[in-house]
Amino acid sequence: MTPFATGNPILRSMGISYVQGIVRGPSGSDATVRFLIDSGAICSLLPEPVWQAIGLAPLREMDFSLADGTIIRRSVSECVLALPQGEAHTPVVLGQPGDAEPLLGVVTLEILGLVFDPFRRTLHPMRALLV
Repeated sequence: MTPFATGNPILRSMGISYVQGIVRGPSGSDATVRFLIDSGAICSLLPEPVWQAIGLAPLREMDFSLADGTIIRRSVSECVLALPQGEAHTPVVLGQPGDAEPLLGVVTLEILGLVFDPFRRTLHPMRALLV
């Protein structure tokens, strides 16, 4: 994996926040992806050209509810995702043509031990409780 440039890793555009990450598949192939940080999305999503390029295959299927209430069924796989703040193994939705841009969802953020501050639009380490 290539190192990240120094500076602010969050890219901002008109009230929307992005972060650049690297995804790696089971064969070691990787791709650089610009993720929309979506605190309303449960799972992260990779567009079809990305997940195919890194060699992901469907492991299971899940139903997802879109903002308009539509229910869609998508395959889910797993990959390694590296952000400037850390790297972890995470589930990802395998996008189909017409699906949203790459999304970074809350499950991936939690796996990485991160929370998104919507006011400052920054990623911070979460304070985890061990009870």
